Amino acid sequence: MTFNDKLTLGFSPCPNDTFIFDAMLRGKVDTEGLSFESVMEDVEALNRRAFAGELDVTKLSYHAFGHLTERYALLDAGSALGNNCGPLLIARKPMMELELNAARIAIPGKMTTANFLLSLAYPNAQDKNEVLFSDIENAVLSGEAEAGLIIHENRFTYAQKGLVKILDLGEYWETTTGLPIPLGGIVVRRDLPMEIQQKVNRVMRRSVEYAFAHPADVMPFVRLHAQEMEESVMEAHIHLYVTQHTVDLGADGRAAVRQMFQIAREKNVLVAYLDDFFVEQG
Repeated sequence: MTFNDKLTLGFSPCPNDTFIFDAMLRGKVDTEGLSFESVMEDVEALNRRAFAGELDVTKLSYHAFGHLTERYALLDAGSALGNNCGPLLIARKPMMELELNAARIAIPGKMTTANFLLSLAYPNAQDKNEVLFSDIENAVLSGEAEAGLIIHENRFTYAQKGLVKILDLGEYWETTTGLPIPLGGIVVRRDLPMEIQQKVNRVMRRSVEYAFAHPADVMPFVRLHAQEMEESVMEAHIHLYVTQHTVDLGADGRAAVRQMFQIAREKNVLVAYLDDFFVEQG
């Protein structure tokens, strides 16, 4: 692959992403000579672009990344891991497992980590339909779906619309493993020179650290892409998904990702993946 100093950078318009990417996109931190051409789409669209090899650096569901370890390597910074922040399975009324197994369920994408966790909790639920994540609540309310798998800011709005929680899949994961839940990470193409991969790793960390240190300075970029969202929801979203694991995965973060991939392989969700899937330190 030939390289120039401008890299395509994929991320979503969700507050946690715009919060951490603002500084590196707008030159507020040292980018070590790199510049970025942003591609902003929802996470499942980014997953599809990654499978097509279209992006140099991108946000990616961990479920999707498990299938792409030969093409991409994982950065230490930028990940959304945490506690009590997983996807929620919601419906218009309480439902038992047998009902869910036969229900039409709206999911935010086949390759999302949310769907992976749903498959672990309800392996016999097969009638799943992909819906843009921001439309899932309405799909359930209208009867288009009998249940829905919600992510991101929708976890703060479903109750006020009269919907009920069936299962918090984050709690399910944490109870099962005792580890934080890996939702999404930032990856870089393996065929870029190692020097560039390591630069991206360092720049990403600086950008996250800048956002933590100067939240008021990056919030205009967040608001620009979340204009219909209440300020309190934006702040809750960021607080939930941007944590110390976003600065650096750390030992427990790395262990959580490895555990997710191992379980996926045991459940035949993943056939194989590279065991060494992190960007080399440098």
